[in-house]
Amino acid sequence: MDPSARHLALVEVLRHEAREGVVPLVRLIEVALYWPNLGYYTSTNTRVGKLPGTDFTTAAALGPMFGELVASAAESFLGDLSTYTLVDIGAEPNQSHFSTVADRFAHCQTIRYGESMTFPPRAVCVANELLDAQPFHRLQFHQGRWVEVGVRVDREELSFVSLPSFSSARIAQWSEKLPPATEGWILDVPLAAETILENLLSPSWSGMVMFFDYGKTLAQCLETSPVGTARAYVKHQLSGDILHHLGSQDLTCHVLWDQLEPLLKKHGFRDVGLERQEAFFVKYAGKEMERIAQGGDWESRGRLRALTHPAHFGSKFQVLFGIR
Repeated sequence: MDPSARHLALVEVLRHEAREGVVPLVRLIEVALYWPNLGYYTSTNTRVGKLPGTDFTTAAALGPMFGELVASAAESFLGDLSTYTLVDIGAEPNQSHFSTVADRFAHCQTIRYGESMTFPPRAVCVANELLDAQPFHRLQFHQGRWVEVGVRVDREELSFVSLPSFSSARIAQWSEKLPPATEGWILDVPLAAETILENLLSPSWSGMVMFFDYGKTLAQCLETSPVGTARAYVKHQLSGDILHHLGSQDLTCHVLWDQLEPLLKKHGFRDVGLERQEAFFVKYAGKEMERIAQGGDWESRGRLRALTHPAHFGSKFQVLFGIR
């Protein structure tokens, strides 16, 4: 579908739901990303990679090396993996980055968008950029208090507005713990990331989790991100314009690591940690990195550098992990 037509179709969906012409921003994000057949993640477009027409590149798109480093890290914590099922959560359609390490595991399972999250008794669960792909609320400090941001959809141009009340009791309660901020300060709050993490951790399986993503702590957002962390990606270009091209660009915000880390401990995980991707692989997949660096060809060493160098994915991404 033409991007303009897709945008207009999604705006029409929102107009049918709007109260007095306004919807919460979180609902716009949800519709733009996941509305059947029209949303960014429900369309058949190829999103990930470096080929023309793609929008962004992830660590997993660099080939099987990512899976080899992940498997090596899992072995550092669990030892023999032959009794564990590798569960890859949120992988793109037709994308599998664990084909070369499948024989180290009892089974390999991929859970894609819309599929049931069912887990074997022993699992190594890996999610690459799953948490940042969830809808998020936006709060703004206005006249001495935090208010939720909505979007006016009853006019030709979409625009941000303050909601007269919070869209849910959950975000209202969440906002109560926030300290005051400078007038106009924006905070993007991915509560849906917490929800999906709870759903993933609640079943009583044992093993390991590794979440690869980009994020900040709540304190960092309140100190260094006055306009929020939400952004759009299209054709490898970063944009702050999240109200246009609905359905044709990725909409995302930084996850809040200090809100997610306690959930692992709540559900019985130990050795819980948060590391930069570079440090995580150096600490727990160092032997695999050394093997690639010494024995790999020029292309392999280039991919390793992209995964671990601070100028590339190494410091831009972090890893939240734990075992149970």
